[in-house]
Amino acid sequence: MIDRPPARYGSERLSRRNRRRIVIAATVLVVALGVAIAAVAFTRLGSPDIKGELGGYRVVDPGTVEVTVSVTRDDPSRPVVCIVRARSYNGDEVGRRELLVAPSTAETVQVRTVVKTSAPPVVGDVYGCGSDVPAYLVAPS
Repeated sequence: MIDRPPARYGSERLSRRNRRRIVIAATVLVVALGVAIAAVAFTRLGSPDIKGELGGYRVVDPGTVEVTVSVTRDDPSRPVVCIVRARSYNGDEVGRRELLVAPSTAETVQVRTVVKTSAPPVVGDVYGCGSDVPAYLVAPS
């Protein structure tokens, strides 16, 4: 092999073996990063200890919808907050309400609430439930 002056021709290219090693190392790094992201996402988003499902809804009038929520939780002794909303014909959210689900002895409870709307509702649904209950929802003891 002839030595070429690097100032004139640039540095030599990596050999095929070295390029292959770099590609393999980069692939392993990307796969490991993907697995780490998936693990974090699963622990934060997977298998919730609180689950809110739509039990039913009834459009009361052009400004009101009544929503029934079925809430299942691992620890029924703790209060839960659910966000319930109303949607219009085109899917826009036209009403929203935070709903306090009080502690109970049953793992699954059904609660009903009324959501006032800014436009005629077509459907009521549950946006989600969580254990971070705001202070303004809990009655002072």
